[in-house]
Amino acid sequence: MAVKSILYVCLGNICRSPLGEAIAKDMATKYHIDLECDSAGTGDWHVDEAPCSDSQKIALQHNIDISSYKARQVTKEDFDKFDLVIGLDRSNISNLKKLGCENPILLGDYGFDGADVPDPYFFDGFEGFDKVYDMIEKSTALLFQEKILVK
Repeated sequence: MAVKSILYVCLGNICRSPLGEAIAKDMATKYHIDLECDSAGTGDWHVDEAPCSDSQKIALQHNIDISSYKARQVTKEDFDKFDLVIGLDRSNISNLKKLGCENPILLGDYGFDGADVPDPYFFDGFEGFDKVYDMIEKSTALLFQEKILVK
C-alpha cells in the first residue's frame, strides 16, 4: 500500500505532534513526495492554539516555521482519512485505540526500541525540546525508509 497521508498524535497538539507534522512535511519536500501531513491531540484543551514557543523555537533552529499551525483534536474520521496514524507515546496509542483507531503506530518503534517520545515539559528547560526534536526526526527518517519510500 502506498502511503499518501500521515497523522502525528500527542496529548495536546502543541509541542510533539506539530514537530512531527513539520518534520514529515520537510522530509516529503526533500524526497519530492506528495504526502499529506497533519497533527492532532487526543485532548481538546489547546484547540486553535499555536504550538508552544519552545516548539516553534526548535523548529526555527532547523529552518522550519510552525507558527501558523493550530492545535486540533483527533477525530474518528481521521482514522479513515490517514494511511498512518502515529502516536508519540504509549498513552497516546492507548487513547487512539479507545477512540477506535485499529492500528496506530508508536513512533519510537522506529529506531528507539519502542521508547516513548517524552513530553518535553518534563525536562528542565529548553534541552528537552532539543532532545525531542532529534528523536522525532530520527524516528521519522526511519519511518519514511520503511513505510513511505519503499517501492
